[in-house]
Amino acid sequence: MSGLRRIRLALAALAGVTAFGIVGYLLLGFTLLEAVYQTITTVATVGFREVRPLDATGQVFTIVLILLGVGTALYTFGVLMEAVIEGHLTHHLERRRMDARIAALRGHVVICGHGRVGASAVEFLHGAGHRLVVVDADPERLTGLPPDVPFLVGNVNDDEVLRQAGVEHARAVIIALDTDADTVYATLSARAMCPDTVIVARARTTDSKHKLELAGASRAVNPQRIGGRRLAAFALQPDVAEFLDVVMHDDNLDWRVQQIGIADGSALAGRSVAEMRIAERTGALLLAVRPSPGAALLPNPGGDLTVPADGLLIALGTQAELEQLTALAAPGR
Repeated sequence: MSGLRRIRLALAALAGVTAFGIVGYLLLGFTLLEAVYQTITTVATVGFREVRPLDATGQVFTIVLILLGVGTALYTFGVLMEAVIEGHLTHHLERRRMDARIAALRGHVVICGHGRVGASAVEFLHGAGHRLVVVDADPERLTGLPPDVPFLVGNVNDDEVLRQAGVEHARAVIIALDTDADTVYATLSARAMCPDTVIVARARTTDSKHKLELAGASRAVNPQRIGGRRLAAFALQPDVAEFLDVVMHDDNLDWRVQQIGIADGSALAGRSVAEMRIAERTGALLLAVRPSPGAALLPNPGGDLTVPADGLLIALGTQAELEQLTALAAPGR
């Protein structure tokens, strides 16, 4: 039996004995206040005299109440002390606070699985200042999390666990479980609960990548395949690979590559690339354009390409330059 359940059982038993004593003394002719007072002093074995003289029936009832009440009170006290000493109560209160934090999150990233791949994702996103919720069935794998990252211990294939992680309010879900079968199942569940959320799933084999995309993953990533390609890139084109690696992952460099969606009613919606004058107005360099959701990315777009609302820009620039570009792409600008 869990510590919290034992506390509830002990308190319920103590409340039951107290109610039994109050009702009994009321039947013996005591007033409500006298019945409560007599019951509390009897159960607590304080030793005060009786409020009213007791006849034989009252004395027998008091003996029974003492036997029941003292044992129950001692058991309740022992359970509470054990919970405080062993940390059950503290853990429960901390869990309640963490659950409240998770319930209040909006636009966060849910990471399912805190193995080597999941831990790397947590490290990168946490370092970039994103809000996270991490879920894993093994509590031991969650011990290395930063103290400000909320987590849940549970099976992500359980829809209720995903709901508790706030997947319905998340901006993205990263699924990096130990087996492809679990990842496919979790992807199906997450996609059913949030049809429009970005879901990135880890594929352990090449064959499973296509299956994960069929299951609803926005992207299926094979870390081993990507790692092998990066090794090859560093071997054959080390300067290009270093540039891309620094731009994407080096926190000490101000330059970034960022995707920016064009909102309806913004200063950029419905304009051609030449009319946008992105480099002139912000200093950022336009690398590619996705004209519409689902369309192919067009690298180094020509000036006559028109980008409607819901289009996507991929730009390179400093944080300040990208913030200016984001403001131009926002509605009402």
